[in-house]
Amino acid sequence: MLHLQAASRRALAAARERLDGYLDGAGEADAERLGDELFAAVDLLAGQPVLRRHLADPATEAADRTRLLRAVFGTKLGRPATQLLEELVGARWSQPRDLMDAAETLGRLALLAVAQQQGAIEDVEDELFRVGRLVDREAQLRSLLGDVTAPADRRVQLLRSVIAGQVHPVTERLLVRAIRAPHGLGLDRAAEELAELAAERRQRFVARVSTPVALTDAQQERLAAALSRIYGRDMSLQIELDENLLGGLVVRVGDEVIDGSIAGRLAAARQHLPH
Repeated sequence: MLHLQAASRRALAAARERLDGYLDGAGEADAERLGDELFAAVDLLAGQPVLRRHLADPATEAADRTRLLRAVFGTKLGRPATQLLEELVGARWSQPRDLMDAAETLGRLALLAVAQQQGAIEDVEDELFRVGRLVDREAQLRSLLGDVTAPADRRVQLLRSVIAGQVHPVTERLLVRAIRAPHGLGLDRAAEELAELAAERRQRFVARVSTPVALTDAQQERLAAALSRIYGRDMSLQIELDENLLGGLVVRVGDEVIDGSIAGRLAAARQHLPH
């Protein structure tokens, strides 16, 4: 996820509230258009560092920054995208890059809202997570997809050959955007961040579960319920098989690790043995 300083965190939080207010009443087509327009704005800002600096300059009055934004985009964008960008430009940012990254995040959330309206956001979250794990495991694939010296179209074609027919259209669009996005992360990290955004959209925490054997639906439900009681919020499970575990589970929620594996319990026991 974005690692922002205090001013930028507040600015993004306010913009996300405005976005949520719009998306609550927007249809699929409107949400999709909003995402596309925000991505287009990000691409323009990425290629114009001087413009980006002026739009985020705290020494310039917010009204002047807004007028500059309107002069640049005019009527090229719909009203919702314009209003969100005005919200971003009128805010105070810790650094100019944060404004662009925030607009990228809002675009991603708009596309995730499309999946949510289609009742597919849970599937999209799971697909994003699994693609991220696949890319992380396959070093050659990760290298090819992350090779910024290669044309983006070629890397997108490679991605599509890997996921063709296996993921929801929103999943594919988000992953393609992650490859094309300026100053993007590696696809493994980008997919992980997107999965976390999808989980946030469902107002859930993400629990990454490592297990040596597949869990049944009933076991997953019990684990999710137990974690929900611990953290006081619904939990979204992302389960990965790890044959190196002798038994038990390892659960990661944010920076916290609950190590219930046999190896973990043996290590804890050894720490308590007298020397």
